[in-house]
Amino acid sequence: MKKFYVLLLTLGLLAGCSTVVPVMAKFPPIPEHLLEKCPQLRMIDGDSTTMSQFTKTVVINYSTYYECAIKNDAWIEWYQIQKNIYESK
Repeated sequence: MKKFYVLLLTLGLLAGCSTVVPVMAKFPPIPEHLLEKCPQLRMIDGDSTTMSQFTKTVVINYSTYYECAIKNDAWIEWYQIQKNIYESK
């Protein structure tokens, strides 16, 4: 009789752990602090600017823009690859 109760308890525990519905966790959304915007580009100060000031501002703006673009593109690519890997499991 004792074996019957042990068997019944074991079957009850095993049946309680099974599920017919597949459990699929969603990939976590992008945290807000990672959605950092690119810095503003510089403006040329004053009406009388020299060619060297103009060129310096252009060079700084180009480097600022392309640095931010590369960071954002790389992060987006990494996130999409990780999401595809996570969802393919």
